[in-house]
Amino acid sequence: MGFNCGIVGLPNVGKSTLFNALTATQAAEAANYPFCTIEPNTGRVAVPDSRLDQIAAIGKSAKIVPTQLEFVDIAGLVRGASKGEGLGNQFLGNIRECDAIAHVLRCFEDDDITHVEGSVDPLRDAETIETELMLADLDSLERRFDQATKKAKGNDREAKEQLVVMEPLIAALRDGKPARTVEFSKEQQVTVKRLQLLTDKPIMYICNVGEEDAATGNAFSAEVEEWAKSQGATAVTIAAAIEAEVASLETEEEQSEFLESLGLSEPGLVRVIRSGYALLGLLTFFTCGPKEARAWTVHDGATAPEAAGEIHTDFQRGFIAAETIAFDDYIACEGEQRAKESGKMRQEGRDYRVKDGDVLLFRFNV
Repeated sequence: MGFNCGIVGLPNVGKSTLFNALTATQAAEAANYPFCTIEPNTGRVAVPDSRLDQIAAIGKSAKIVPTQLEFVDIAGLVRGASKGEGLGNQFLGNIRECDAIAHVLRCFEDDDITHVEGSVDPLRDAETIETELMLADLDSLERRFDQATKKAKGNDREAKEQLVVMEPLIAALRDGKPARTVEFSKEQQVTVKRLQLLTDKPIMYICNVGEEDAATGNAFSAEVEEWAKSQGATAVTIAAAIEAEVASLETEEEQSEFLESLGLSEPGLVRVIRSGYALLGLLTFFTCGPKEARAWTVHDGATAPEAAGEIHTDFQRGFIAAETIAFDDYIACEGEQRAKESGKMRQEGRDYRVKDGDVLLFRFNV
């Protein structure tokens, strides 16, 4: 599964450079003028996970298949997007289709790269986009509120459920607070999700700093990190230009040497993925055999049948049991056979909640 994450931000903050680095492609044209990205570019990237390599080595798997994430590079937004300014309507529509938002903020000075607002101020930029998203949500809810009110008078059950969540959402948005700050019961959260609100989506801020600040960050990124904490959000500091250079190197050894020379222990991609997983509450389980070792992604809390369904719907429909080995036990026992002999393999049923790192073999009958 993985997740679909929209990369957003004002023009010229480094969105397309980051996208190119993340996907190791030049699919998005990076240019020094607004709206160089007209259509959203979509790229899939493998999730690096050393556990998969270890499992494959023990299982002598012929093929290794990592799980993948999808990133969407969305056209830059400007003030007034909620009213259709710039590419506003298209921009907002593209965000609505994403599961999460990666908001790139410019945290570097460069006289050769123009800033659409005339100066570098990441908090102002963050608030600009958040305001446009809130205005778009408020406009959408106010229009739907009137329709739902009419239907509710006719005893429409769904309309009544919508009104219960719409009222506090509208109040929050009018007060300058995003939809994600409003607390609801689990049942109400289902109704809220159906509304497809932009500010209900989980968000992480990506501080794009210059090369000299890649390892330590700077005053701008520190400011964003503090602000993100106050918003209950995550902030990741990277240098998109460095990530692009890393992506252009052919071997892992070259990449490691280059990163070490800059005081970095891992590519920014890894940090973005880690933050994304935490953002959406995702976890990884593994399957292993002589043909292939593969990583799969499910939401934290997924049951064994739901995990089976990620592989094939027949596995979920005819689920009998999941033969389960924790990753640490799989490594310690050097594989399935010794894990089974030492009692480290468990038979789990329909109610079992999959844990991160589980190595699973599903038994099913259809």
